[in-house]
Amino acid sequence: MQHRSPEAASASASPTAAAAAAMAPGLGGVEPAVTLDQVPRWSDPDQRISPLLPTAAGSETPPSSFLSFSDPLTGDDAAAGAGGRGASRFPVDHEINSKIYLWRGHPWSLEVDAVVNSTNENLDEAHSSPGLHAATGTGLAEECATLGGCRTGMAKMTNAYDLPARKVIHTVGPKYAVKYHTAAENALSHCYRSCLELLIENGLESIATGCIYTEAKNYPREPAAHVAIRTVRRFLEKQKDKITAIVFCTISSSDTEIYKRLLPLYFPRDKQEEEIAALKLPADVGDENGETVIDERKIRIKPLPAGAANSKTPIPTLADIPLPDSRLTRRRNSFKLDSYLDPAFMSIIKDPDLRRKEQWEKSAQANKGLNLANMLGFGDLGSPPLSAAEEYSLHSRYLAKANSMNLSDVAEMKIIYRGGVDSEGRPVMVVVGAHFLLRCLDLERFVLYVVKEFEPLIQKPYTIVYFHSAASLQPQPDLGFMKRLQQILGRKHKKNLHTIYILHPTLGLRTAVMVMQLFVDGEVWKKVVYVDRLVQLFRYVPREQLTIPDFVFQHDLEVNGGKGIIVDPRTKHVYQRPSG
Repeated sequence: MQHRSPEAASASASPTAAAAAAMAPGLGGVEPAVTLDQVPRWSDPDQRISPLLPTAAGSETPPSSFLSFSDPLTGDDAAAGAGGRGASRFPVDHEINSKIYLWRGHPWSLEVDAVVNSTNENLDEAHSSPGLHAATGTGLAEECATLGGCRTGMAKMTNAYDLPARKVIHTVGPKYAVKYHTAAENALSHCYRSCLELLIENGLESIATGCIYTEAKNYPREPAAHVAIRTVRRFLEKQKDKITAIVFCTISSSDTEIYKRLLPLYFPRDKQEEEIAALKLPADVGDENGETVIDERKIRIKPLPAGAANSKTPIPTLADIPLPDSRLTRRRNSFKLDSYLDPAFMSIIKDPDLRRKEQWEKSAQANKGLNLANMLGFGDLGSPPLSAAEEYSLHSRYLAKANSMNLSDVAEMKIIYRGGVDSEGRPVMVVVGAHFLLRCLDLERFVLYVVKEFEPLIQKPYTIVYFHSAASLQPQPDLGFMKRLQQILGRKHKKNLHTIYILHPTLGLRTAVMVMQLFVDGEVWKKVVYVDRLVQLFRYVPREQLTIPDFVFQHDLEVNGGKGIIVDPRTKHVYQRPSG
């Protein structure tokens, strides 16, 4: 198993030396591409303990610290616990084991479908994994600058440029603090799972990853390795038919030794390793996804709050939030003060029964009296408001779900799409009301698509342009749906939204906006600016920054008595019809 590097050439006569060379990182310069068949596979027979070789002094020592994967399951601890009992939580699975590799060095020289870059929320070069940008060239930094950042625990994909790999997956690891150990552990687990989900979503099958942020963010090395290995194991148990190879890459001797010691616990290669691993595994190895389960979040049966038993008002439960996916966890907000006072983290310390009682009280208060908006036909706006923590969690869950799905069918409907920038340089999101075909649209998938498309924009000030042209001819969602969508987009959307320009508003739309101002959120809906003609809109958003459907130009002429913008159907040239 030779490595195409200088040290591999000198080791070609010795299989043991070749294995040692394959595990060693390159020594400067440009490293040649390394294929998977040159990387030690965890299930290979020659990766077991090798016989101890005599040294010149007659003592027995291993021939190389990286010669083979050492076996942590032999020794005094294992012998002492060999008589224990307990079912294996990670049974032998030869198919899964065959997909695991361990590589001593950076992943940048590996010929795999994707490599993982540990970076920060801004995806900048200074905080990326060492050597990545030097290996890819300047194109990677330029593409990263267009992604709008990345949240802790999430992942985004770019091209790999000059690397042998096809793609680079960027992920942001959590900061570690003992006080928030469980939250950091689950966020780190989600980093690995997000990378693997993104791999599958893009039809890729092999991936190489280093240790995602250990000491760089104060995360202890060994606990981080436990999280990485068990998360990969749990993921492969469900998706092993879609992945061919996962390469753990280590760049320090300490990380290498940790992985060699922990891999048999989660990927035992025979019954003996399985039995001994059952005794040496930590008490908490997470749930079916490898995440730590918090006892306070388990379902508990408690008496209802006083007066609730006699109330006709139903008690909302935590299942009120759609997408009850146990794999999705709360992730940390990564911007300035929010990173230290994350409401999702703060909610961990609140008793779940107390939160349930507060939710019931909110619902009871919201449903007192008559729901005026519902009586007027605008939909049910009486649902209780969400706290900052609840909105953050709701948004995070929808975003994670959206990133794991193919929503191209919704994109093709062109209901929302990115425009250019407005006259002051703010990015623009375009919404076409007439394309909102309620009868043939899955609203849940539409919401997921909206969350995914808006995510890069809401990180900074932005503008919405809404074409209401001919939209009144199509059934539209009620305002209860709009309120729910606004909650899902979260408070950052509310804070950074600068203006909503509405072209060709009708009386009904103006009334609906007024209701939203009164009953939903005055702060957001008071940012609406009504525009009757395209020429007026172009004062705020230049014509060249917008892709406008042809029927909008036609509608503009009709509602303005033949005065307005004309588009040549052949050349698409736009000019203004004279007022005379």
